[in-house]
Amino acid sequence: MKSSFARAAAVAALLAAPFTTAHSQKPKPFAAAAAVNAALGRNGAPQADGTLKFAFPRGDMSVTMRGVAVKPGLALGSWVAFANMPDGRAMVMGDLVLAEGEVSPVMHALQAGGVDQTALHNHLLGETPRVMYMHIRAHGDPAAIARAIHAALARTKTPLGPPAAPAAAAAAVDMDTAGVARALGVAGLMNGPVYQVGVPRREAITENGHVIPPSMGVATAINFQPTGGGKAAISGDFVLRSSEVNPVIRALRDHGIEVTAIHSHMLDEEPRLFFMHFWANDDAVTLARGLRAALDQTTARQ
Repeated sequence: MKSSFARAAAVAALLAAPFTTAHSQKPKPFAAAAAVNAALGRNGAPQADGTLKFAFPRGDMSVTMRGVAVKPGLALGSWVAFANMPDGRAMVMGDLVLAEGEVSPVMHALQAGGVDQTALHNHLLGETPRVMYMHIRAHGDPAAIARAIHAALARTKTPLGPPAAPAAAAAAVDMDTAGVARALGVAGLMNGPVYQVGVPRREAITENGHVIPPSMGVATAINFQPTGGGKAAISGDFVLRSSEVNPVIRALRDHGIEVTAIHSHMLDEEPRLFFMHFWANDDAVTLARGLRAALDQTTARQ
């Protein structure tokens, strides 16, 4: 078995490598970036797999779960991602974080703009106030899709102006991020006060014959929010095939990590995927070991 250090190096190399398909060795940057940036009112972040991804953190929300004030990076981050398709079209996917009262107006605006909804559900349990998650997809003219998404977000309290500039220096993090990376075998990055880790699957995921890049929501996401004394609240989702669902449940529960939701996010993906959301608040490195045990039940890249 690989040591955690060797595993971390191997995964880091995989994540740094360009995403490949049967038709190209290196994905081209998203072609219509300027038009989509203009329509959404901010610049997207180019991803290594060729997508252009936009973050819309719900900094306007004040959500508490079991005594933890949930930060946007832990479980309140709306996002949309655009990928190239033939003939200048785009494949678009996303996940919108919504208050209950925002669901119907957003759905109406998206339907009017030709953007599909592929799931609507919870990710957390017992949070106050209740938060809903709407997964979306579209194929077609990228600027038109972006305008429809912006119109839908305008029906919410989501901050839509250009994001604030990052602080000059990050505050000290009361969590052993190096220990977490060693335990997981995967290094993450700080997003504000939240340590975020992404682990793609080994196999390609497709929709209607088109490969879905990992950054469009088909990589396992693990987030750590420090809660003091080396502890962290964790949330995110495992991306699983059906045969992996119950082994991962058992691994998480054996390590004190609660499963908060199991469901689909998409409609026509191949192979069929299930998304398992989780929660715990305990010693960060101990939780990372439990998450590693769950990852070992999957075909995540490791």
